[in-house]
Amino acid sequence: MQELLSRDDFRRALEDSIKGRQAKDAPFSRAWVEGRLTREHFARWAENHYHYVGPFADYLAYVYAATPDHLTGAKDFLLQNMYEEELADIRHTDLLVRFAEACGTTRERIEDPANMNPVTRGLQSWCYAVSMREHFVVATAALVVGLESQVPSIYRRQIVPLREVYGFSEDEIEFFDLHITSDEVHGERGYQIVLDHADTPELQRRCLQMCRWGAEMRFSYTDALYNYYVKPDLVAA
Repeated sequence: MQELLSRDDFRRALEDSIKGRQAKDAPFSRAWVEGRLTREHFARWAENHYHYVGPFADYLAYVYAATPDHLTGAKDFLLQNMYEEELADIRHTDLLVRFAEACGTTRERIEDPANMNPVTRGLQSWCYAVSMREHFVVATAALVVGLESQVPSIYRRQIVPLREVYGFSEDEIEFFDLHITSDEVHGERGYQIVLDHADTPELQRRCLQMCRWGAEMRFSYTDALYNYYVKPDLVAA
């Protein structure tokens, strides 16, 4: 019979479930850091990324509704995360649109779901399914630990070439700068919620599985960006 992991062992297992599956290692991310992308590639990224992160507050709202009322710390975190996405000084998606417009696309194209590829559509659908159907702590493991906690490690590598290689202004890349700090906090709070409330062997097992699947989903999404938008240009060249 499976035993309940200690807090330290469970934390290590959660971290290990992401290792080897980080989106920062996908070909699109590597091409970004190596200065091999164009503003047109970034425009396609933004048109897809909008439909993944744009509904993030919606995903969290379903998790919030499923979280027991007496777990005020977890509910407060989810509510704060939603607030920062939608009601803080500026909507995070508006910052993404600002970057995308600097890449040559338009808000109309960004908001049109016809401009995301099928893998992005699958990631968005998976996020909705997890947030609606899974135990709140499992959904937190998938969405906050498996997906959101990766963001600082991705954007820390990407923001430097955005400035120094691709020539974007600080206003144009505020989306990335903001998420390096905010998602570091969110990711750690997500870990703490999972460590505190995954209190049975079955919940721990399911959290590890969904955290691993979340990392795999984000890697596949990032890999598809390369295959759909970058690789054809390389073949044509």
